[in-house]
Amino acid sequence: MPGRSMKLCANLSFLFTDVPFVDRFGRAARAGFAGVEYMFPYGYDADELARLLREHRLLQVLHNLPAGDWDAGERGIACLPGREAEFRDGVEHGIEHARRLGCTQLNCLAGMAPAGVPEAAIRATFKANLEHAAKRLATYGIRLLIEPINSRVDIPGFWLDTPAKALALLAEMAEPNLWLQYDIYHAQIMQGDLARTIQANIGRIAHFQLADNPGRHEPGTGEINYPFLFALLERLGYNGWLGCEYQPLLSGAGTESGLSWAKEWLGR
Repeated sequence: MPGRSMKLCANLSFLFTDVPFVDRFGRAARAGFAGVEYMFPYGYDADELARLLREHRLLQVLHNLPAGDWDAGERGIACLPGREAEFRDGVEHGIEHARRLGCTQLNCLAGMAPAGVPEAAIRATFKANLEHAAKRLATYGIRLLIEPINSRVDIPGFWLDTPAKALALLAEMAEPNLWLQYDIYHAQIMQGDLARTIQANIGRIAHFQLADNPGRHEPGTGEINYPFLFALLERLGYNGWLGCEYQPLLSGAGTESGLSWAKEWLGR
């Protein structure tokens, strides 16, 4: 079983979804979580979110930078030429919310590869936006993360879709405030070789997210050997957070019914 050096945070965009968003904080705390993450805070009153965090003694571990028009299908704008001014405005918006919520990590979603735009232009745009955001966030002691998301199942066309691609960018940019968010579920779909990749790059991974594959359900429901990976992270001395970004398999019974895999970590 996993040791106590690592910490689980509840992704409130995925867990406890049988109740309104603001009620999920209390549910997460009562289930034993000490931290939460979710996709976006921008549609809610920041003071109310901060109050909920204080009330339930929760840490805001992570949220995303603004990612364009989500309802219209956008999944980030950082790699889109011509949207640079909007991206920079979003960086300031993200910083404002992170500071009010006490959040020290922001994730940048690259976005969908725009049709008809050369790969070199997409890559150059993404790099320039990351350089700007990393330096702005560093001013406030906030880490900038990038997350590869699989383009086979969940977001077809997502530009930054493999850990190898993200790690190559990190090496090329050598930006001290730019880190990898390693989502085990997405990495398994696109690249596999999880243990070797994690071990070779643990120094550049600031945050993990987890779900099993196929189905994106809780650990133990699919093909990923989570006990093996948990033991590996323990040996590597990882003491950061693992975000539970999965869809509970028995959602009708409530998120709590599927947390037996995490009992060694929960109960603060």
